[in-house]
Amino acid sequence: MRLFVCYPKCTTCQKAKRWLQENGIAYEERNIREQNPTAEELKEWRRKSGLELKKFFNTSGLLYKSLGLSKKLPSMSEEEQFALLATDGMLVKRPILVDGDTVLVGFRETQWEILK
Repeated sequence: MRLFVCYPKCTTCQKAKRWLQENGIAYEERNIREQNPTAEELKEWRRKSGLELKKFFNTSGLLYKSLGLSKKLPSMSEEEQFALLATDGMLVKRPILVDGDTVLVGFRETQWEILK
């Protein structure tokens, strides 16, 4: 079963959810605010996605900006960054779709076509 990690009030997450439903793709939904990904999950998802760690940060989020992370992240170790991401779901870019060895971060319909 695919895991769809989202924040229900996020418009991008809503678009992604609608796309999944319209394409008949089954998934288990997880509210990132209620159940934040653990550092271990984030490490695994990063490995499977092949993305750089920065792509997992919600750089347009209010919390990211208020903490001044654009200046702090470059001097932080990967372990520190994973630990930070695991503290609050609002720091994590969403939606995240986990389908076996495929992990998609953010919603771009053209990238998600591989799920069909």
